[in-house]
Amino acid sequence: MINTTLRRFAFVVLLCFAVLAVRLWYIEITQGPTISSYPSNPRHVALRAGRGRVLATDGTLLAYSQGGQRLYPFGAELAHSVGYVSARYGASGIEDAYDQALSPPDVSGDPFGQLEEIRAAIEGRATILHGDDVVTTIVPAIEEELYRRLARYPRAAGVVLDPHTGAVLAIASVPSFDPASIDDDFSALSTDPTSPLLNRAAQGLYPPGSTFKMFTASAALDSGAVTPDSRFEDPGYLVIGNAVLHDNEGEATGYQDVTTAFALSSNVDFGQIALRTGLDTFYEYLRRFGIGAPLDFQIPASSSDVPPEDDVSAGELAQMGFGQGALLVTPLQMALIASTIANGGDEPRPYIVRQIRRGDDVLSAFPAGTLASPISADTADEVKNMMVAVVERGTGTVASLPGVTVAGKTGTATNPHGQPHSWFVCFAPAEDPRAVVAIVVENAGYGAAVAAPIARDVLAAALQSTAVGTP
Repeated sequence: MINTTLRRFAFVVLLCFAVLAVRLWYIEITQGPTISSYPSNPRHVALRAGRGRVLATDGTLLAYSQGGQRLYPFGAELAHSVGYVSARYGASGIEDAYDQALSPPDVSGDPFGQLEEIRAAIEGRATILHGDDVVTTIVPAIEEELYRRLARYPRAAGVVLDPHTGAVLAIASVPSFDPASIDDDFSALSTDPTSPLLNRAAQGLYPPGSTFKMFTASAALDSGAVTPDSRFEDPGYLVIGNAVLHDNEGEATGYQDVTTAFALSSNVDFGQIALRTGLDTFYEYLRRFGIGAPLDFQIPASSSDVPPEDDVSAGELAQMGFGQGALLVTPLQMALIASTIANGGDEPRPYIVRQIRRGDDVLSAFPAGTLASPISADTADEVKNMMVAVVERGTGTVASLPGVTVAGKTGTATNPHGQPHSWFVCFAPAEDPRAVVAIVVENAGYGAAVAAPIARDVLAAALQSTAVGTP
């Protein structure tokens, strides 16, 4: 009887060991690589000395490891796009999106040897294998100018693109944070009402105001709803059913063609243009531009917020025509609309990482691509001429640059949470565009007064950079 009981007990013990062995095998072999790749895995920090570098397009260090610490030379300037890596709080930005490439090989390699490798790394007994380098499209001189200009305001964001390739030459969001001290600061940052962890440039959603007239003009002209010579009357207001729309500050721009209406930023005229375009066609062009759809980008980016087509009344459509109503977009989305116009009707795919390298070897390359071709080259040229008129004789004259033809559009976006947001979107030289700039400054008032001077100075820095316009 005792022998039988012992045999049963031994069988149960052996069965438990077998179950544990199978479970361990499953976790280590099958799930090991996945678990190892989690950004919150402490091995990432234990082996931080071997983490790969993040580089600017010219090789300038944007993130690297030294003395067991992860260092970020540009600090707050690139905190949202380069991101951070933390054992406690995970990772963000490029540090998250390209974590597998940046991580040393032994982080995702043989799971049975990892503990000893980590112990050896901590004790300084081993030469650490290094992760790969991630090369971005960022141009440091442009980035520094963009952030310096935006940092003068409590909340602002900006993007600089190469309109032909979609390369992100600079991107910044204010307020920001120090990614090197994320472990100490995360709790305070995550509860800060100004949302310093939010990448406003790619994820912040705003009413675009009159900058959206770039889209409305594109849709109306391309569909044939209007021509550049079409004329509209702006007495300062537009009655639609029981609703009355007004220009800013009681303005009335009178009787004029589409180009003059664009240059003087007539809301009344662009409400009429949206209505003449029609709801179905307006939404067709929203879809062509990808506005409201997920954006193909290498780090997180918000989709524009577009009201359901079935819920849009005539008054709402008129408001959308000049960038108001329920429409919300990101600065990156506005930069892409301008890039489409600058690029002859082809919308470039935005990208911020161009290569993954191991030493001198390129392991992966991310070339330029096209998201769509929503408008014709002729339409793009017509809208570009309207944007030139804005800077030459319209609301955006403050954005002019000596010897350079600048195309731009001002925006003053009313919102229910305070003073209007100040917008400006531009590119230059208009004859052969090399850089697109989109700027928003929250609750700062007129686009011409605040955002336009910032965009002008950032655009000048971009045009002075030898890195702009090169592969």
